Amino acid sequence: MSIDAATVTSKGTTDAPWLVALDIDGTTMHEDGTISERVLDQVRRLDAAGHEIMLATGRSAATTLPVLDRLEIAPRFVVCSNGAITLHRDPDSPTGYRREWVETFDPTEVLLSIKSHLTTARYAVEDEHGYYRYTEPFPDATIGLDSEHVDFDDLLRHAATRVVVISPDHDMDDFLRVVDRMGLNRVSYAIGWTAWLDIAPDGVNKATAMERVRAEIGIPRDRVMAVGDGRNDIELLQWAAVHGRGVAMGQAPDEVIAAAGETTGAVQDDGLAFVLSSL
Repeated sequence: MSIDAATVTSKGTTDAPWLVALDIDGTTMHEDGTISERVLDQVRRLDAAGHEIMLATGRSAATTLPVLDRLEIAPRFVVCSNGAITLHRDPDSPTGYRREWVETFDPTEVLLSIKSHLTTARYAVEDEHGYYRYTEPFPDATIGLDSEHVDFDDLLRHAATRVVVISPDHDMDDFLRVVDRMGLNRVSYAIGWTAWLDIAPDGVNKATAMERVRAEIGIPRDRVMAVGDGRNDIELLQWAAVHGRGVAMGQAPDEVIAAAGETTGAVQDDGLAFVLSSL
């Protein structure tokens, strides 16, 4: 459903803190890398009111932490790499955060399988330390400064928290058909807006990481909200919507909207600011 006055009235009370998980790209941040003043104001308002407002993103830790600085928040936890890495605030760490929970897997089988289907794709593997090895250049928001260009075979030598695949030669429909033919198993994967495949350890996604965070903080399931726009947010929105609020951005694909209990405006219309204002 879309968010309306009834939603705000019935679910927007502030007698206890909410745990609010925000996707970054296409939700908190516009495509050009900007964050609107309305979104900044609402995020900071909720933070000041005592709510646990945090990020749950597919980005690496290195490219997530600067977003916290822009939002001027320092949550106890940050979920990165689609749930494979969860950071915990630590004032003794040079970055202010340490890696609290890290999930890894052997990427060899899945990389070889994908390469047999996508011969011209670009590949990147993130290890448990947040170091990226990539075969061709990737968008800056995907990988951090700690990275190096390597041959494909070198990707097979390191345990992975995340494998990223971009296939510039495919449009989205073609890419979805290819991914469907792969029959990927024993890993969790999500497909981005473009021909983009994000692969995590089996059974790991934003929702599994957020449930662990929720349990650690001790916030009840009916006080959780998640807002996202991508296919890698589907499990997160379903998890939040069971007892709390799962909110899809207005420009999200149909299957993402179907996974959420509510829909807000598109990112260009400050949809996130609107839904946050209901808390």
